[in-house]
Amino acid sequence: MPALAITPQIRTPITIKPKIKHKQKQKPKSFSLSTTPITQASFSDPFVLQLAETLEDSLSPSVSLQRLRDSSSESLLSTSWPSRKDEPFRFTDTSFIRLSQIVPITKPPQLDYLPSINEDTLLPSIVIADGFVLNSMSKLSTLPDGVYVGSLLSDSSDRIAERVLEFVGDFEWGDLFWSINGLGAHDMTVVYVPAGVKVENPIHFKYVSVEGGEKGSKKLPVSNPRVFVVVEEGGEVGIIEEFVSKEGNDDRYYWANPVLEVVIGKGAKVRHSYVQSQSLNSAHIKWTAVRQEAASTYELVEVSTGGKLSRHNLHVQQLGPDTATELSTFHLSVGDQTQDLHSRLILDHPRGRSQQLHKCIVAHSQGQAVFDGNVKVNRYAQQTDAGQLTRSLLLEPRATVNVKPNLQIIADDVKCSHGAAISDLEETQLFYFQARGIDLETARKALVFSFGAEVIERLPNSFMQKQVESHVKGLLSSTFKGSSH
Repeated sequence: MPALAITPQIRTPITIKPKIKHKQKQKPKSFSLSTTPITQASFSDPFVLQLAETLEDSLSPSVSLQRLRDSSSESLLSTSWPSRKDEPFRFTDTSFIRLSQIVPITKPPQLDYLPSINEDTLLPSIVIADGFVLNSMSKLSTLPDGVYVGSLLSDSSDRIAERVLEFVGDFEWGDLFWSINGLGAHDMTVVYVPAGVKVENPIHFKYVSVEGGEKGSKKLPVSNPRVFVVVEEGGEVGIIEEFVSKEGNDDRYYWANPVLEVVIGKGAKVRHSYVQSQSLNSAHIKWTAVRQEAASTYELVEVSTGGKLSRHNLHVQQLGPDTATELSTFHLSVGDQTQDLHSRLILDHPRGRSQQLHKCIVAHSQGQAVFDGNVKVNRYAQQTDAGQLTRSLLLEPRATVNVKPNLQIIADDVKCSHGAAISDLEETQLFYFQARGIDLETARKALVFSFGAEVIERLPNSFMQKQVESHVKGLLSSTFKGSSH
């Protein structure tokens, strides 16, 4: 039987630690555990300190990002590298990163020889390779007047920069990886939608990981792309984030550490699609932080299939009444992979609505999935309607899933529910197919794909939906060929 593990519904509060000004050292090109520790205060982690210094030394000065870099640097001084003893990482082993030789990527790659990145000519698109925006491969001419998509450093409008910088660096819930991105980001890409403007076509962000280490080298290049989205009152926009490896790099070792921040004004709407299919030898640790004003809407559809270690930290906070949040995620582990979703949704105001559906398939005996979903309904969030459901499908013996659905309700006039289900395919369902002349393998393929299709079909863009369907079917087909069933 597959290994099942449902953890108790207990959550350790995040502690805000003291911040101390950081002092720079000499420039190291890279580092690993063999690097000589630097003497610091007793609560400092020498590994994290050396990583912080390596990142700082790889950066060019930036007035716009200095506040973010300073706060991130100070935070790292009192933050330890996470271990399995820390509750948020109890089931997520990050030693793969720590035992590698981490090398910051300091310059953009040359991608001129690649074919067109965007397959749909109607979509405005921006290409980010190894954390650097490639303007020559981006296409933004179809955007409405007043909408800005581009580098914060090259923005000529002081008004937009000032608006974005109102929020940068004041997010209190981030962890070590959030701070690493804040210190290591070379630039910040901004999406600004003025009040009342509706962007008809979604903006496609294609993140390409180019540089990578070979097996046995222990080299782990790290990139820290950062995107900030501001949608003013009544505006609407769609954001597609697609993370891939450069063609031919599907077995390379690298670490992508992206952050997306979204601020949604009163009555505004953001549809967010997030598709991750990076190298099965890579680390992919993502932060998404969303702030919603009154009567706004945020919709997320996520499909994650890549990465040896893939973790999505998702934090959504409703900051006004009549606010709607819908989260749909599908994770697939077809190898020795960890697929991890840690989500936190905070409702503070009346008549908030939220629905969360998380589905995962573990199709390898050494694969695992993790779901830690917290929905907190505070005292003034009366008449809240919140639902949470996680369903997991384990297809191999010793495949593992750890789930922790968690509702914390302080308000007394609410409609809230949550549920969790973990299983293999039901024999009755397989028998139904076989009784109608359909062979066992075809029946299993149909049932397994339909399990994930419920989320895939929610992708709002047709070309992305077809692309993801084809990719998932290919992964599942190769899995069934080597299956023990």
